[in-house]
Amino acid sequence: MSRRYDCALVVGKFAPPHKGHQLLIETARAESGRVVVLVWSNPDFPAMPSATRADWLRALYPDAEVFVPEDPPPDDAPDDVHRAFVRRWLEARGLRPDVVFTSEAYGAGFAAHLGVAHRAVDPARSRVPISGTLVRADPHAHRVLLDPRIYRHFVERVVFLGAESTGKSTLARRMAEEMGTASVPEYGRTYYEEKGGELALEDYLAIARGHRAREDEAILGANRYLFIDTNAITTMFFSHYYNQDSLPELRALARECRGRYHHVFVCADDIPFEQDGWRDNEVWRGRMQGLVLYDLAVREIPYHLVTGPLDERVRQVRAVLQGESLPTSPLRMRSLGPRGPGSSRSTGEVPQDG
Repeated sequence: MSRRYDCALVVGKFAPPHKGHQLLIETARAESGRVVVLVWSNPDFPAMPSATRADWLRALYPDAEVFVPEDPPPDDAPDDVHRAFVRRWLEARGLRPDVVFTSEAYGAGFAAHLGVAHRAVDPARSRVPISGTLVRADPHAHRVLLDPRIYRHFVERVVFLGAESTGKSTLARRMAEEMGTASVPEYGRTYYEEKGGELALEDYLAIARGHRAREDEAILGANRYLFIDTNAITTMFFSHYYNQDSLPELRALARECRGRYHHVFVCADDIPFEQDGWRDNEVWRGRMQGLVLYDLAVREIPYHLVTGPLDERVRQVRAVLQGESLPTSPLRMRSLGPRGPGSSRSTGEVPQDG
């Protein structure tokens, strides 16, 4: 298909990239053989710096050339300063656009300074009525204006850990229902049943990978929170328990759990043990609970211990998500119930992953 322009330039904050920005870039892609996108803000947005926003755009549009210019002028600098900066930056890199795509009033003057054509895209915001300021103020309320691949970066992952038969699955489902969002069941249980309870060492890595893939899929349909039953740390424990070892990649996935989740809750083992035909026994549950608590302390992962019946646990989780201030123990562990972190029935050596 013939295109009107050889090289298009698009400049903006893209904080965050919304459907108005997408219309702008997609129009440039449709009408140009090459699209160069400059992303910056000065001061920048700490929660989503320019480099991060540029990565989001690259993921959306792999064929676009996305750059973050160094040392840009302040946002409140005069237009002439911004125009001169862009011109110098382009000349230094030998980039020669023949058109600027904008949806802003400054577009015509900017293009004239560069000596290129100007293509205005929906300047009246009639096709995509949107405000970046409103989206930044509450991305959840305006999630319809964000591509799911962008909105997912604002969703908080909430993971429930604990030994078997501590109520993780039930609590994850209930919280999703309460908050009108999605949950992710424990993939290991499904995989284990499909294999008839016979797992080899490599199966535990497959479980961890499969579970993460299901998280990444579910988050595209989540609203504000994604509630998750278990993660790769637990999978690593089971690998060591049944095989006395774990694969290096599984240990790496366990390490990544430290920064993957916004909130970590441990379900206390203060409810009756339920034998469903696949679980070990209550003694193993107690030992596993101790390992979970010890491992979180070693990894310095803050968590909240939820206790009591289901409704009480729901109340406790809601309190944390709503920002209730809670005391923190010397081990950086937070307890929400009368039974503190030190009340676990047993501890043990935890497999370390370097």
